[in-house]
Amino acid sequence: MNLKYILCFLVFASSANGFSANTTETIQLETTQQEFTAGETIVLRFSGTQDASIQLYCANSYGTTLISPNIKNEELQYTIPTQLCNKIGVVNWKLLDTKNALSGTFTIVSQAIPVTMETYVGPPSIEAGNKDYTMLVVIPTDALDNPVKENTEVDLKRQFLANEQQETILTKNLITYQRIYAPTESGRMLLATECLGLNSKEYTVNVLPAISTDFEIFAKRSHEYADGNQITTFTTSVLKDEHNNIVSDGSYVEFFITNVKGNILKTAGMTIDGVATAKMIHPDHEETWNVKAYVTGISESNTISLAYKKVIEDFTVSFSENNRNIEVGPLKSFMNQLIPDGLQVKLIVSQNGKIIKEYLKESRDGFVNFELNSNIFNNGNYDIEITTAGITKTFQAKKLW
Repeated sequence: MNLKYILCFLVFASSANGFSANTTETIQLETTQQEFTAGETIVLRFSGTQDASIQLYCANSYGTTLISPNIKNEELQYTIPTQLCNKIGVVNWKLLDTKNALSGTFTIVSQAIPVTMETYVGPPSIEAGNKDYTMLVVIPTDALDNPVKENTEVDLKRQFLANEQQETILTKNLITYQRIYAPTESGRMLLATECLGLNSKEYTVNVLPAISTDFEIFAKRSHEYADGNQITTFTTSVLKDEHNNIVSDGSYVEFFITNVKGNILKTAGMTIDGVATAKMIHPDHEETWNVKAYVTGISESNTISLAYKKVIEDFTVSFSENNRNIEVGPLKSFMNQLIPDGLQVKLIVSQNGKIIKEYLKESRDGFVNFELNSNIFNNGNYDIEITTAGITKTFQAKKLW
């Protein structure tokens, strides 16, 4: 009985020793800190094993990596690489051990004091009137280029004309931003920001006048005669927006001139100190102009009417050299003076109802001369029509030889 008892005890003891060898080791995370500051050394410590083959998988928004441990004080110690420690955000980790499915997260926050501020302002020009705005974006960052923590105060300072303002805005989603609406007056706005003693440079936003409202036009001329020589000058009233700001220099104004035949002439000018000026040469015959100006698609003027009196009641035509030399003149103006150089005279030569040649010349010293070349015009009878200053004279069956 004693021998049998001893044998049974040895078998049981042997079986007990085999179960103990297959028992799973319990690994525990010893590091209790859950939040770290960017740039500091981060070490995760695990107890319960000294198996150096167990790697730690780490991942954040910048990438992933596998970390091998160091064994120290009977613990596995995993030192997080610098490229992960220097960037803020949540880091996920997992212990790659088939027997122990340990995983978790820790957070890296930015350093307390910013060293730089990225500042963006745009657009640089806005329209006066409390509707248009520019956007200010500020990103205070620490020494490792991480945005500062949420709800950090940023002071926004602005100066416009005689007014200075300051307000405090808070960082949100890694940035600080503010819409800055245009005042009703035009001018230059200066912006600056400050965060925990760190100051930005000065930024400029130009508050430009809004689009112009309707305006008036005026005409100025030396006389009212249609001499084809003098200049009529068109000007606008001071163009302003709805807030009484003078529009920006360079605003383009077009003047449309409609004559009695319904034809349209156009001239244009750009504003200087809100006033646009344009010029047009007088017509060379009796005419009436209706003038209206536009800032295209924006505003328009009133309509003014200008009447031009004819300056030539009649003119003389002389034929010489076998009627092949034609002299028109003297052409005299409203004070019986010779018409200024440049008055156009048109000559049409036709035969049997068919136009053979047209000539267009400008007067010089009150006269215009035409030469009918024998290589073009054979001997024979031709109809000759001469027009100037709105007056037409016709010579039927004029013989050339």
